[in-house]
Amino acid sequence: MIVGAGIAGLTAASALARRGWLVEVAETSAEGATVGWGLSLTGPSLRALDQLGLADQCLTAGYGMRTITNTDAHGAVAPVALPCLLGEDRPAMAGIARPELHRILHTAALRLGVRIRYGLSVSRLAQQAGQVHAELTDGTTRTVDLLVGADGIRSTVRDLTGCTAPVDYHGQMVWRALVPRPDWATGIHTYASTGHQTGLVPISATQAYVFLTENGVRPDVLPDSELAERMAELLASFAGRVAEFRPLVARSGSVVRRPVQTVIVDAPWSHGSSVVIGDAAHAPSPQMTSGAALAIEDGLILAEELDRQQDVPKALESFTDRRWERCSVLVKTSVAISRLEQEQRHRDSHQLIDACHRQMAQPA
Repeated sequence: MIVGAGIAGLTAASALARRGWLVEVAETSAEGATVGWGLSLTGPSLRALDQLGLADQCLTAGYGMRTITNTDAHGAVAPVALPCLLGEDRPAMAGIARPELHRILHTAALRLGVRIRYGLSVSRLAQQAGQVHAELTDGTTRTVDLLVGADGIRSTVRDLTGCTAPVDYHGQMVWRALVPRPDWATGIHTYASTGHQTGLVPISATQAYVFLTENGVRPDVLPDSELAERMAELLASFAGRVAEFRPLVARSGSVVRRPVQTVIVDAPWSHGSSVVIGDAAHAPSPQMTSGAALAIEDGLILAEELDRQQDVPKALESFTDRRWERCSVLVKTSVAISRLEQEQRHRDSHQLIDACHRQMAQPA
């Protein structure tokens, strides 16, 4: 049983089903519900998706790219060429709408026989004779050989298994607005100012999302009806290309605002035959655009370790051993980038992002 039908949960479901596991997924949200408008699939994301035969579907549904162009507060431009992990004939990364990625992962899991139930989560867990006894929120129970918590940064499974970790807020709020893609936007563009950072990420031939990182604010909640206007106001201090897409933000009917938060669970990530993966185990801040990469890699490597060892608890320990350093380094790097941004040290943050992308390009 997998708790959570997000990126980590659906990837793990497909990877396990391909190896002969009978998989049921419990998702607390309603069917078809997704959070956010778009995300970036970095090279490691595409490399892992390619192992599931899904990379080309994502590239077709999204927008392939090769560069990140960073512009500092003084107008100096610093392009970063990303490593092409699938070969020079395919893009280095892709922007994609979250609903499109969910559709691709959901369809793949169903095709492999995965059963997905919505409006459902787990309320209690107990280890029994090498298995996990799970009580679900609809009053039913399951006894399974493996329980995977892929239920996000506020994970219920993490708490139930005793893999506790604080959710840290880093003094930033990230805004995202869905807009038409400008013709000039063929890669990711970022812009720094003396107060905030913004940028634009293509997610299809016709759409992009604008992000804005707001520094030094409390994690309060604003009415949805005010978000587009408030985001456009925050963009007023930027010139150049930002002035071109600022009116698009003001007219956008799709704006979200979320706190920059991180989690890293100390090893082990498992208890008996239960394990946490994805954001439940390691949630980086969005500056590295690599949360999806870690989540997708988790699903594949979890299945590999379970295939390599028949003893489930030992396989889960080996999974943590393979993943902990890579994931913790990325989370800690994302926190360092957040701090550099708030100190207005944008050139240092760009160099750190570039170095971390190159480190992530190494085999998982």
